Amino acid sequence: MHYVSWNVNGLRAAMRKGFMERFDEFAADAICLQETKMQPHQLELDLPGYYQFWNSAVKKGYSGTAIFTKHEPLHVTYGIAIEEHDQEGRVITLEYPDHYLVTCYTPNSQRELARLDYRMTWEDAFRAYLLALNEEKPVVLCGDLNVAHKEIDLKNPKTNRRNAGFTDEERDMMTKLLDAGFTDSFRYLYPDAVDAYTWWSYFAKSRERNVGWRIDYFLVSDRLAPKIQEARIYPEVMGSDHCPVDIVLDLGR
Repeated sequence: MHYVSWNVNGLRAAMRKGFMERFDEFAADAICLQETKMQPHQLELDLPGYYQFWNSAVKKGYSGTAIFTKHEPLHVTYGIAIEEHDQEGRVITLEYPDHYLVTCYTPNSQRELARLDYRMTWEDAFRAYLLALNEEKPVVLCGDLNVAHKEIDLKNPKTNRRNAGFTDEERDMMTKLLDAGFTDSFRYLYPDAVDAYTWWSYFAKSRERNVGWRIDYFLVSDRLAPKIQEARIYPEVMGSDHCPVDIVLDLGR
C-alpha cells in the first residue's frame, strides 16, 4: 500500500500550483490532506477511481482534512467523538479489514504558546483515541502533527526551544505516543538522516536555504513496523509551505 500525506495550506490555492499533476504522479492508494481550508462544495474535484472523504472546520476557510482513496473503507469516522475537539475538522479515520488509516492536523500552539494548554488537552484525548483503535487492529497515522520531535528534526533547535512546535511539552507528548506503541516510519528507516524537513517558513528564503522542520509524519502501530518498505520526504514538491511525505507498506494486498 502506498499512502501519501500533504498539508496543502489551502487546497484551492494548491490546485492553482500544480496539485493535480502531483496527485497523478503519486497515483497512491490514498492521499491524505491537511489544512484544506474549505468546504467540499467550494471545489469540484474530479478524481476517477477515488472515494472522497472530507472533514471541514465549522469556521470557514480554516483547518480541515480530506482523504482520497482507491479502496472503499468498511467505515468512516470524522473527528474523535469529543465535541470540544471536533469543531475544526482535524481527524478522519478510515477502517479497512486489516488496519485503520487516520489523518490528523494537530492544533498549533500558536505564537506566545497561546493555545498550548488546549494542545495538551487535545494530545491526551487523541492519544486515547488512537490507543483504542490500536487495540482493535493496527493503525497507520499520518499528517501534520505540528511538532519536531528531536533536535535532528529541525535546523535550529537551540533558538526554537520554546517556540510552538518545539516545546518540551509538545515533544514529550510525541514521546508518550511513540512509547505507547507507535513507530515513526521515517526514523525507523533513516534514524540518522539530517536536513530532512517537511515545512519551511515563508520568511528569509527558508526553503531555498533548507532551514526547516520535520513536522509531517507517518506513524504506524509497532506491529506494522517490519512491514515498512519505504518512507520518503519530497522537498522538491512545491505548492505549499509543507511538502508531501509517504509510506509504502507491505500489507499483503
